[in-house]
Amino acid sequence: MSRRLTKPGPVTVAVLTLLVAMASIQTGASLAKRVFPVLGAAGATALRVFFAALILAAVFRPWRQRLSRRELASVVLYGAALGGMNLTFYLALERIPLGIAVAIEFTGPLALAILSTRRPLDFLWALLAVAGILLILPLTETSGALDWLGVFWALVAATCWALYILFGQRAGGAVHGGTAASLGMLTAAVLVLPFGVAHAGAKLLDVTLLPIILGVAVLSSALPYSLEMYALKALPTRTFGILMSVEPALAALSGLLLLNERLSGTQWAAIGCIVLASVGSAATSRGPAEVAAAAS
Repeated sequence: MSRRLTKPGPVTVAVLTLLVAMASIQTGASLAKRVFPVLGAAGATALRVFFAALILAAVFRPWRQRLSRRELASVVLYGAALGGMNLTFYLALERIPLGIAVAIEFTGPLALAILSTRRPLDFLWALLAVAGILLILPLTETSGALDWLGVFWALVAATCWALYILFGQRAGGAVHGGTAASLGMLTAAVLVLPFGVAHAGAKLLDVTLLPIILGVAVLSSALPYSLEMYALKALPTRTFGILMSVEPALAALSGLLLLNERLSGTQWAAIGCIVLASVGSAATSRGPAEVAAAAS
């Protein structure tokens, strides 16, 4: 008798979708760092979001959907957070290793999750996250040398990431996921392009960089943000949070393999503290409805 293959369920598809999104965005970040010497972080961000906006617009054709003022406002806020997150993360990445930048940036959504519950157990996860940050900061010789300005930009990116989650959930709930992603990326491009032009100028027109920039746009923006928008709607909050928790470790591994960025034992321990804090917070979180109510 032949066995009939069953199609994977929506949760399984969403899990695989999120894993692909995380791997894609870290590969794209590693690729983007290679053009920083030519364009700088602002120039690379500008081209990344510009081409990502074009790709998403071509795929989802957002002009076909009429939006109310309230829906449009939610998308614009989502896009502003997206643009700020992209720009400040690249400014951090220009100065500190990929794994460290992502670990610090990850404290944004982690803080959002912890603050939404306020239970005694969450103080443990908060202490773990703080311990990770203290281990990362160049306060002692064993912490490793880091650029303080890079750390600052990573913390700003962390704040933008928390806002991206809040506004992304609202935009995804009010507007079709593809439309929200494409209009959000268009908003991000409008906001970031002036910074890129001011920093890189005519270098943005260098056609020899086009293949790399297109690769970065697809891997770091167009593909993962579309996949994340789907996963945000399809996965339970707890599952989404636990899966996202591995991203700092994945970023450190990508930095090691693709950029030869070697971290100290203390820095790896710091990343481990942040990952454990995030996993613990997500695994012990309340139900999706309660979390949503607490965050609103």
